[in-house]
Parts: sequence; structure tokens; C-alpha cells
Amino acid sequence: MPTAAANRRNLENYWMPFTANRQFKQAPRLLESAHGMYYRDVEGNQVLDGTAGLWCVNAGHGRREITDAVARQLEKLDYAPSFQMGHPIAFEFAEKLAEIAPGGPAAKLDRVFFAGSGSEAVDTALKIAIAYQRAIGQGTRTRLIGRERGYHGVGFGGISVGGLVNNRRVFPLLPGSDHLSHTHDPARNAFSLDLPEHGAELADDLEKLVALHGAETIAAVIVEPVAGSTGVLLPPKGYLERLRAITQKYGILLIFDEVITGFGRLGTPFAVDYFGVVPDLVTTAKGLTNGAIPMGAVFASRAVHDALMQGPVEQIELFHGYTYSGHPAACAAGLATLEIYKKEGLLTRGAILAPDWRDLMHGLRELPHVADIRTIGLVAGVELKSRPGAAGARAYEVFVNCFADGLLVRVTGDIIALSPPLILDRSHIETMVFKLADAIRQVA
Repeated sequence: MPTAAANRRNLENYWMPFTANRQFKQAPRLLESAHGMYYRDVEGNQVLDGTAGLWCVNAGHGRREITDAVARQLEKLDYAPSFQMGHPIAFEFAEKLAEIAPGGPAAKLDRVFFAGSGSEAVDTALKIAIAYQRAIGQGTRTRLIGRERGYHGVGFGGISVGGLVNNRRVFPLLPGSDHLSHTHDPARNAFSLDLPEHGAELADDLEKLVALHGAETIAAVIVEPVAGSTGVLLPPKGYLERLRAITQKYGILLIFDEVITGFGRLGTPFAVDYFGVVPDLVTTAKGLTNGAIPMGAVFASRAVHDALMQGPVEQIELFHGYTYSGHPAACAAGLATLEIYKKEGLLTRGAILAPDWRDLMHGLRELPHVADIRTIGLVAGVELKSRPGAAGARAYEVFVNCFADGLLVRVTGDIIALSPPLILDRSHIETMVFKLADAIRQVA
């Protein structure tokens, strides 16, 4: 039921994203403030944040260090263009990011292109990949390969390589894009306590696409190391290594979309570090600024970057960018966020809590309707059996029940996803599991 406070607000003008607007406005859930691990709604009820906002508030809410850094920057320099101009803080932030770049110094993924979001970071990486192939004399390589059930934002490039049907069905797509099979195999891998044992051979789909289209047409493959938005799908053991080997065999760039997995979510700075597989490009956003200011970034290898740094020095090497690339306030938020991560050890804290997280989450296994549980780092996906003729309805009811009981979870189809701020402790995990279990028991 809508709250009294919500009813006093005009909700009609705001067209909400990825929301059933009419349903929401009949019974709105409005968050008004946040601090630490908790939101507070408009009625003053405390809500435990089980999703780090939307996978992004890794250092917890209301960090004074970030607020102060942004305020200082706005007073000093609110905005400056990044086209044929520069401002010091963008270079400083890029340098600090390079110090923790995916894969460490040996990977040389330390050239940073700033964007305004994860969607923009993805489209940037796709364009860089095509530009790179052209720069090295492989101009016929324009095809982009994604994966079924992949999510890469909502730009036309991102939805073309993405594999979520509802995101694609209404809109025209980039010609020539194609997809690998997804790796979700509950029949063989349900309730795995580690990475799934079965499915590494699915990487061989790329060999089939090479045979179908010709390697000379394929610029890049993009995958999420862990597919988050589709319901926490983990890569089978050996899958990413196999995919990397095939891309290298055929001169295809490999892009890891780490918008979700970047900045400590798996208990390592990046999924590149967790899996030990080094791609050519890495997209990031979300935890980049702790969600405080919208921003995205692409980490490019020196080899990719340097291939474009050719020709006359007065020539623009990449005709691409955004008004808000390297925005001063976003860079200030990012620098403050990196300092918090460093001071509090948050980029690796998930590794300490992961065993408790896994064990407590898998304790939900015997509950009604639970079909699978998947965890990695501080991410969990609890998959429910779909209600006949009403796919997604059961998980949505669990989501609503959780919120009413003071817990925010994420719902995608019939999967409940959790990805809390990295500042949590065992008591928060226990509370999440208790409230989620109760919510599941309430649904038919």
C-alpha cells in the first residue's frame, strides 16, 4: 500500500527507468536518506541495503570524505571541457587508477578513457576495439560478439552485444553483432559452492562464429566475467581462460565488462585479478565513485592505446568522447573513493567475508521454491522456481516482502540478487539471510 507521505507527492512527472511505472506509483517505495549500511524511507523506516544501491555503493552510504571532496572541487572548478583542453584532477585520477589497474603492472591495462556511465564505457570500449583494428590494418574487423543473457548497458552498442531480450526487442541493433551461448546450466551446476564444474566448452562457440563469419570480420568479444544483472551467472572453471586463448588465436580483442565486478566486489580489485585472465579492455563504472557522481571508465592496454597514437601529432587519434568525460566533480569523488578503499582495505575485504557469505546464503537451499544458489565474493543469486504462467511473479513478491521487512534486494526474473556494501559484517549477512528466508516462506 502507498504510504501517506508518498501519497502527498506528485509522482506523475518522473518517467522512471526499468520500472513498471503504473504499478510502482500505486504503491511507491521511496528512499529519502542513507548512511552506512542503511537507507531510510520517507516514513522513517530503516532499510538494510543488500544491493549497494545498484551494485555501486561499495564503501557504504553518506561518506563524508566524498561529500567534502566534491564540495571543494565544485568551489574550485565546477566544470571544464576535455576536448583539446584539460584540468589537473582528471590526470591525477587516471594516474591513481593506473596504480590499481586490472591485472597489476604486468597486465599494462593502465590507459584510462573517462565516460559518464557504464553504458557509455561499454560503447567507448566497442568503438576503441573497432578503431584499433582499423589502425593496425584490419579494417574489415567490425563485427562485435557478445553473449546470451549478457548486460552491457543501454546504448545501441551495448544492447546489440547484450543478450537480454527485453532490452533489445523494440530497438534497431548494430548490424553484424552476434552472440556466444550463455553459461547457465542448472541441470549440471545447481548449488555449486565454487565455480561451476561444467561448461568451459561453451567458450568454443567463438570457434563456431569464426568459422561462420570469418575471423577477419570480428573486432572484439565482450563478456561480463560474472554476469550480474541477469542473475549472478558464474563462469565455469576454465571458461574465461579458454575464451582468452581463442581470441588471441584469431587476433580478436577481448573486453571484460567489469561495471559490476570492479572495485572489490569479488574480494579482489577486479575480476581480472580474481580469475587471472587479462583482456585487452576493461569497462568500469558504479564503484568507481561509490555511486556518488555518475562516471564510467575504460582501462585499455598499452598495446591498444599505442596503436592509435600514430600519424601526425596534431591529428585527433580517436573521434570519440563525452561532454562529461573526466568531469572535475566526478574525478574528485573518485579520488576520495579510492582513498577510502585503500585506507579501509575494501578492495580485498570481500575475500575475508566470502566464506561466511557463501555458507549463510547456501543455508537457504531447503526453503520452498529455491532452485539454485550461486555466490562469488560478496555477490549472491538465489534462483526461485517460476510460478506456472507467471514467470518473475514469485521473485517480485519476495522483493516486495523484503522491502516491507526492511531489506533491499534486487530482482531479475525469478532470481533474487544481493551485492551489499563492502563495509558489512557477519551480523548484516545474518540479518539479510533471515529476512530473505522469511520473505521466501511467505510466497506461494
